Amino acid sequence: MQFAFGALWDTRAAERRGMAEDLAASLSLPQTRILPLWRGKPHLLGQTLGWVKSDHPMLAQASKPFLYLGQQDGADLFAADISVWEPDVLDRAALAMFADTSIQIHPDAPKGGQFGELRLAMAHLPPPEAALAATARAIYNWHRTHQFCAACGAASVIAQAGWERHCPACGAKHFPRTDPVVIMLVTRGNRLLLGRSAGWPEGMYSALAGFIEPGETLETAVAREVLEETGLHTRNIRYIASQPWPFPNSLMFGCTAEASSDKITLDDELEDARWLSREEVLSSFSGQRPDIVPARKGSIAHYLIGEWLAGHV
Repeated sequence: MQFAFGALWDTRAAERRGMAEDLAASLSLPQTRILPLWRGKPHLLGQTLGWVKSDHPMLAQASKPFLYLGQQDGADLFAADISVWEPDVLDRAALAMFADTSIQIHPDAPKGGQFGELRLAMAHLPPPEAALAATARAIYNWHRTHQFCAACGAASVIAQAGWERHCPACGAKHFPRTDPVVIMLVTRGNRLLLGRSAGWPEGMYSALAGFIEPGETLETAVAREVLEETGLHTRNIRYIASQPWPFPNSLMFGCTAEASSDKITLDDELEDARWLSREEVLSSFSGQRPDIVPARKGSIAHYLIGEWLAGHV
């Protein structure tokens, strides 16, 4: 698969998450590595993740306990959230962008180390490292927005090495949330339907997508979303592949569908949608259409469109 976040590392070692003493002891081992994250942005060192040891000064402000990610090459891997650190200079406008191009350099970072946007780094990181960073980002997203018990409202606490939250008041256990999303290539003959949402980078067009609602299958969600957004009825809906997408906590189910007509009726979810011929999409992919910028490399949308261009789907 030519998209990010779907690779495997050696093991998540889920059986070790409840072994608090063993994991605490592991932090003192020289081979153990910790990935710092700042407000969802992983620490990067060139085109790899910037792992550090547990006694690194960057981790002085990290929230505890660290998140246990599993093992790679026989070493335990953790992630640490240092979001309480405040850089001397912070471009808040950049942080709010679709893809944040700003970087943050911690004063104690190793030479060349910086916090960077995972959307921009995902296509360059080694596949297992991209998956590790996405997992850590998604879990910390969940912790940030689920600090109180949904059953009784009391403050909950982190448990199972970061993979659960427990309520000390009522005993309820809470688990990380993943939101299922369908993303679909809609075709009609030799043409592909692409759309864009307000707030996307200028000229960017991608496959249509939407959240799966309770009581829906992948197929019914595809048909509903396409109809709602463009007024098009679809048939021959097929599942192709899936991708974890930690922006913030989704699992993207890639599908294809055929439109029964080509008359587009936009709703207010899309800024634009248009039919493009295979030749026009190829021109976009090769950078010859500045008015139509393809989905970012590493995304399942980019992969699906590439597979359609190659005649594989």
